[in-house]
Amino acid sequence: MSSDNKDKFHEYDGIIEHDNPMPTWWLWTFFLTIIFAFIYFIHYELGGGPTLQDELKVAMQEIEKTQATATATAPMETEESLQAAFEKDGMVALGAQQYVAKCASCHGPELQGLIGPNLTDKYWLHGKATRMDIVKVIRDGVPEKGMPPWGPVMKKDEIYAVSAFILSKKGSNPPGAKEPQGEAVE
Repeated sequence: MSSDNKDKFHEYDGIIEHDNPMPTWWLWTFFLTIIFAFIYFIHYELGGGPTLQDELKVAMQEIEKTQATATATAPMETEESLQAAFEKDGMVALGAQQYVAKCASCHGPELQGLIGPNLTDKYWLHGKATRMDIVKVIRDGVPEKGMPPWGPVMKKDEIYAVSAFILSKKGSNPPGAKEPQGEAVE
């Protein structure tokens, strides 16, 4: 081995190690990450930059503002407008599909009531069995009784369809119906 080659590498147990410098692009990337980390630390730890909690508060305020605006500008539902929506072609069939997919596990396949109340009798726990009451209960849920709000999950037409389906089965008295709960509504 010549002395020139000996300065550039060394050998140990038959393994030759070359002394190659790191690529310039890699060194610049490494130095830039160090500079970024220093600026990041100064900004968020010493400079009072927003924390994740601060960002969450701002985002929640924006959501609440948007919800308030949407509620204020939403068209008001009336019994007449709901009746027209319920009478559209295929509404009851769509409601039956949505009911089986989302409601039957608690209210039974024939609306007879399982965990949830019987939906075919004249007794109602929430409201007076009007179209508006049924839509409101489906949309907003009854969290204290374990019913989730379906408004964020279902489209408006799907909620209307399920409501139309429930009204179409009123008075059907399926076998094995759950005992009456709530107030009688004529």
